[in-house]
Amino acid sequence: MSEFYGATDTEEARATLERALALGVTLFDTADMYGLGANESFLAPFVKANRQRVVIATKFGYTRTVERPDDWSLSNRPDYIRHAVDQSLRRLGIDTIDLYYMHRRTPDVPMEDSVGAMADLVKAGKVRALGLCEVSAEELRAAHAVHPIAAMQSEWSVFSRQIEQEIAPLAASLGVAIVPFAPLGRGILTGATFGKQLAADDFRRHFPRFQSDNQASNSRLVARLEALAKARGISTAQLALAWLQTRARQFDVTVVPIPGTRRRARLTENVAAASVALDEQEMSAIEPLAAAVQGVSL
Repeated sequence: MSEFYGATDTEEARATLERALALGVTLFDTADMYGLGANESFLAPFVKANRQRVVIATKFGYTRTVERPDDWSLSNRPDYIRHAVDQSLRRLGIDTIDLYYMHRRTPDVPMEDSVGAMADLVKAGKVRALGLCEVSAEELRAAHAVHPIAAMQSEWSVFSRQIEQEIAPLAASLGVAIVPFAPLGRGILTGATFGKQLAADDFRRHFPRFQSDNQASNSRLVARLEALAKARGISTAQLALAWLQTRARQFDVTVVPIPGTRRRARLTENVAAASVALDEQEMSAIEPLAAAVQGVSL
């Protein structure tokens, strides 16, 4: 709603937040680097007005600022974490963050030190639960030994299934919830012509999967999803989200996907996917697609 995906209609975005809550959505995900802090500030009035009904998750890690928007450096230092959480609390206008993520891991700081500093935030009442993003199984296990990790955020979709090799089974055994980001492949799983509709300033134009040759090949894969969705009487996006929920049940792991949108119509469509269950034949038809995808996700 604040950066990366082209222009945003602010009023529609605010209406989308309200509609989400009305539909039973309670987890709202942001980060201190989204919009260089602007997204936390944007969410603040909504969060404060609905504090008892909203679970707010945010992240630290990227050090980019308004003065240095192109600096994608990372920091997991304890002093930086303590500074970052105070800034996020100030922008969000709240006393406690429900779920605080390490946005990305940087190996120059021992996991025990960074997660230890995050655990101190729980003791101080600034954070309720801890999360990690895009770490390895070994790193998740090490972090969980320092302090219980409530959630692991990683990419997981029909087109991106690396998480299934180690992370999903480990998370299930540790009782860690998985929060899949980009469950719709940053939009590519919503329809075969999606990539052709991107605005000139949409950052996805730089992603390999959206670039000409790869996009043509990947669109043919999405067309196969479209055919399955049409036969089922649902949208392609709903099929992709239903696939993810079905895979979660197969791994016996709690999954809370975050298919970001700025529009009420898409939100309503996405939420409805939670009531769709795919059968074995549909799952088998989807199974080979990930191996055929052209281009890395980022």
